[in-house]
Amino acid sequence: MTLTSPERAMTRLRKAAEAAEEASGLRAEIIRGVLMMSPTPRGKHAKAINDLYDRLRPVLPEHLSAFQVSSVCMPDNPDDYATPDLLICDVAFGDSDDWLVDPADVELVVEVVSKSNSSKDTRDMVEWYADAGIPAYLLVDPRDGTWILYTVPREGEFQGRRRGKFGEDVDIPGLEVTVATEGFPLYG
Repeated sequence: MTLTSPERAMTRLRKAAEAAEEASGLRAEIIRGVLMMSPTPRGKHAKAINDLYDRLRPVLPEHLSAFQVSSVCMPDNPDDYATPDLLICDVAFGDSDDWLVDPADVELVVEVVSKSNSSKDTRDMVEWYADAGIPAYLLVDPRDGTWILYTVPREGEFQGRRRGKFGEDVDIPGLEVTVATEGFPLYG
């Protein structure tokens, strides 16, 4: 099989991402052909992820599980991938050697807005997850104590959007679970 120039470029970019991640300890993603590097989460960011994980795990249906820092690819393009803070997908992923989750197996992705890289989570990833066909995207924002749940992806946009504040529960359609947001940390 002969690779076209864009395919070769993506393969080189994927290799560069893997090398940069290994050398720096930063988290690499390739979003629409752009290599993005993120530092590991700070304390409050990590606490919010852990709180969500702890609250979601016991209420998920048996066939689903929560995974932290696992990657999901764009359909038909494993060189374009995102690594949400948390994702809910088929429990079988936990028994595989794969590092990329098929977006068709993902029910929910969660991003906690970073203090230093907020535009990625609040703008870029909304469109990316909609394009990938992820049914629900929960964006938790410790900067101002709010959350947004995006649902019903169609033609690169989420059709549903519900906003709330920390302390207000989030009902996740499709999963039929409710996530309590009381006590989520706020950035100082």
